[in-house]
Amino acid sequence: MTRWNNGRDEVEPVSPDITDETNALPARYFTDPDVHEMEKENVFGRYWVYAGHANCIPEPGDHFTRTIGDREIIVVRTHDGDIEAFYNVCAHRGSAMVEETPMTDPGNASRIQCPYHLWTYDLEGELASTPKSFEDARLNPDLADEDVSPVDPDENALMSVHTDRIGPFVFVNFDEEPMSLAEQAGTMKTELESLPLEEYHLARRIVSEVKCNWKVFAGNYSECDHCQANHQDWVKDLELLDSELEVNDYHWILHYKHGEDVEDEMRIHEEHEAKFYYFWPNFTVNMYGTADGYGTYIIDPIDEGRFQLVADYYFRDPDLTEEEETFIRTSRQLQEEDIELVERQQRGLDSGAIAQARLGPNEHTVHRLHRLAQEAYEA
Repeated sequence: MTRWNNGRDEVEPVSPDITDETNALPARYFTDPDVHEMEKENVFGRYWVYAGHANCIPEPGDHFTRTIGDREIIVVRTHDGDIEAFYNVCAHRGSAMVEETPMTDPGNASRIQCPYHLWTYDLEGELASTPKSFEDARLNPDLADEDVSPVDPDENALMSVHTDRIGPFVFVNFDEEPMSLAEQAGTMKTELESLPLEEYHLARRIVSEVKCNWKVFAGNYSECDHCQANHQDWVKDLELLDSELEVNDYHWILHYKHGEDVEDEMRIHEEHEAKFYYFWPNFTVNMYGTADGYGTYIIDPIDEGRFQLVADYYFRDPDLTEEEETFIRTSRQLQEEDIELVERQQRGLDSGAIAQARLGPNEHTVHRLHRLAQEAYEA
């Protein structure tokens, strides 16, 4: 049963069994600022997190910045064509070096230079040069030039971040010894890499600030029990009862069957369905059954009661057709309908009335989300 916050009922950790009463995450994990601070390390500092799309930085020196929790990084294409990530922090005195540079408008530079004292790094993060003032002691009367220790390039390189890819999707991990991306992604990696994702290019980005905890939106994305009542324009072409919600270790897939078959050229995967992948902790890949393209969501926490939803759309040609523009408008309508729902749920959680909710039998994907959160908190 639902546990109300009436001073009598005690909340319990998420049960491993969807049929148990305590199958949902206690409500305080959606409202407590201390939980938000803890998640920066236990969730976003431990698991592989999406950084951006490789197609947006095709040439050596192309780069963008990305902030995950309190960590700001530079994602750059190196001279060898690889993609690396580094903390946006100079090894000299800790200054941020690169101004905020979104993936939608990447920068290009032959080297990374800190504007404070002009320490300069190559695209592989190695210290390439320092000004003359770091080689002699001309302004220090108590120190002779020969007493100045040379700046070791290896010991003063940028701090790198673990980087790996699933096709064109670039992921980073801040843990010292993380599990492999292949282990975290499981069969999702194989499935996505079998598709020509790299042939599609970013055509549109829509960014929204949403007034709810990021896990509230993640739970809403992960089930469709709410669709019949709230997405009526979308579900009229779907056979929801013939759809499937597939759960894996760190990802789940929502398979939505279409009421009528759709031509093969209208999608990039072979199945005659829409497929929506949720990859823990905060990334989705949206394979639409009615468009020759795909989308992604980044669900970035701002604080315990807000997150930023970054919706990116990829098509073969970044110059959109009228049909593709219409498709994006339809997708945006779905987002707005969901935003209304999740902000309403957050209002209820913020009231303090509920201590622990109860999930339904077809919300096993949401249950997996809550279980992963609980496991991260207990780590």
